[in-house]
Amino acid sequence: MTIFLGALAIMVVGGVMALFFQRQPRSALTIGFGSAALGCIAGLFPAIQTLFDGEVLMFRQPWRVPYGELFLQVDALSAFFLLAIFGLAFFAAIYGHEYLQAYQERKRLGAALFFFNLLIAAMAIVVTARNGMLFLVAWEVMSLASYFLVSFEHERPEVRAAGFTYLVATHLGTAFLLAMFVLAARETGSMSFDLFHQLAALSPATAGALFVLAIIGFGTKAGFVPFHVWLPEAHPAAPSHVSALMSGVMIKTGIYGILRMLTFLGPPPAWWGVVLLVIGAVSGILGVIFALAQHDLKRLLAYHSVENIGIIALGMGVGLLGQTTEQPLVSVAGYAGALFHVLNHAMFKGLLFFGAGSVLHATSTRDMDHLGGLLKHMPRTGITFLIGAVAISGLPPLNGFASEWLIYNGMLRGGLLINGTKDLLLVFSAVALAFIGGLALACFTKAFGIVFLGEPRSGHAQHAHEAGWRMRLAMTALAAGCVIFGLLPMSAMFLVLPAVRLLASFPEDVLTPLLQPLWYISLGAAGIVAGILFFVWLRRAILRRRAVSTTVTWGCGYALPTARMQYTSSSFAQPVVQFLTTVLRPQEKIERLAGYFPPPRGATFATAAADFAKHLFYQPVFVKIKNLTHRLHWLQHGRVHLYLLYIFLTLIALLLWKGGVLR
Repeated sequence: MTIFLGALAIMVVGGVMALFFQRQPRSALTIGFGSAALGCIAGLFPAIQTLFDGEVLMFRQPWRVPYGELFLQVDALSAFFLLAIFGLAFFAAIYGHEYLQAYQERKRLGAALFFFNLLIAAMAIVVTARNGMLFLVAWEVMSLASYFLVSFEHERPEVRAAGFTYLVATHLGTAFLLAMFVLAARETGSMSFDLFHQLAALSPATAGALFVLAIIGFGTKAGFVPFHVWLPEAHPAAPSHVSALMSGVMIKTGIYGILRMLTFLGPPPAWWGVVLLVIGAVSGILGVIFALAQHDLKRLLAYHSVENIGIIALGMGVGLLGQTTEQPLVSVAGYAGALFHVLNHAMFKGLLFFGAGSVLHATSTRDMDHLGGLLKHMPRTGITFLIGAVAISGLPPLNGFASEWLIYNGMLRGGLLINGTKDLLLVFSAVALAFIGGLALACFTKAFGIVFLGEPRSGHAQHAHEAGWRMRLAMTALAAGCVIFGLLPMSAMFLVLPAVRLLASFPEDVLTPLLQPLWYISLGAAGIVAGILFFVWLRRAILRRRAVSTTVTWGCGYALPTARMQYTSSSFAQPVVQFLTTVLRPQEKIERLAGYFPPPRGATFATAAADFAKHLFYQPVFVKIKNLTHRLHWLQHGRVHLYLLYIFLTLIALLLWKGGVLR
């Protein structure tokens, strides 16, 4: 545990030192990101030790805070999430060192470096805290650190609005978590997780209330629909290495929180699994649908975070239903698929945000309709982005296919082994997962094609340049991880299964029918890669002694084809968007050609889809809250002596209440 605590200290101290060196940007960048990378490497050792040796690490000291205790513990579930947190944060630090150099002439970077390190340390404490008060403090530090990182470019109005949305959403979630921990402490008499095992003896109504509070509180951070509204606002606003960290691992702290509560609440009733299946299907389908309608590359990726959180929730729902019906094979397949997808999503979503940041770094725009042809100027970014796109679409031979296959396995086996309406629900969930995968493939065909293929649509794309070696290194490493876990999914199962054993008990013979097909997946994936490499070699061998020249593709008879003849992101997605009009309610802007000799830029077509949850629910609520606070504005008059009077009267009221006078 000493190494883990040392890792946290390295990151926090390094962040503080970056604040002192912020007038020297190069030194601040080196100290800030160097300490983050070093702390992540150190933090990986105890996580790996716990996963492979099964040793539980613990640190416990008194804390003079009511109901508080400095109680940290690294078990298999915590170690698994630490592996994802420290692993992605290490590459985000390498990437961010170069990415933020573009800002060093116009912004002081000390605060951004400090909050980056603080965010990593806070996430690590969240997944290791074993006291409710300590957990809530770490959760709040994590939320505030990420808020300041989202607001990095606060001089832009849209960034300030995104930061406000995130701050409100995260504190609404925290309110439900506070209620959950207060209810748990009332039943157990303590905030210590040591005593939370008593929650297994609660009445079904109380246990169900704790489950619902966990789903809302943690689901807000995870991005479950309809609590997802902050994601498409915050991720595009944040610097790209921060977007990768928030999307890749920070939202997974919500998944961790739900799983941790499930370990306390005893045998789950069937409706818990049904709730997670419904939330997963709705989040996955709506997330990918709204992603398909986006023109901003980072906003598109943000909605895919909602989609993939939905896939993880589907796996958790399968695991719960397997527990309820005493089908260990179904339960293990669901939980293993969900946790494997947690790790996979950290890799390919981090990779995709790094790729989007590289595009933004080179072109100064995230608008896909202003891009195109970048593969010629940015081949390394284009190839690694393509690997991430194939992985997130769930296609072999990459890692996204392996984790989704486990979830499919659990769903289909559950449909065969479980009787009643639950089997139909699992089959419909499998259909929903297939629908999500199909739309994800269409969406990333659009994203990669519009951004990297064709001809440049603007000067932004014409003058693009490849990223530096640090950014390329981070992207290449994550792309390699997607390939390795796709070719060797069994290697990931050694990391996943120790955490699964904490969530569900199962006999060892259950693993044989589950893991054996993974070997066939490995062989099939290796065959696909070998086939691709063979045809690449064969093409080069055939063309080796022949003169090869390049030219534009056939332009259907046009003598001077231009970039305006290419598909835009709106036109590419228009058939699917039109099919889903009921859900998306897109707004179309069409300017048609007129006259015999129309001007060259006389016709335009664009679509925009508003998020229904934001505009139908959250925005009206925010407006009402804002109007209410304006009515209380008379309390804020700038007179310090009256503020002191408010505090004094509040203290008197609390003392009277504590003394029993006001009870």
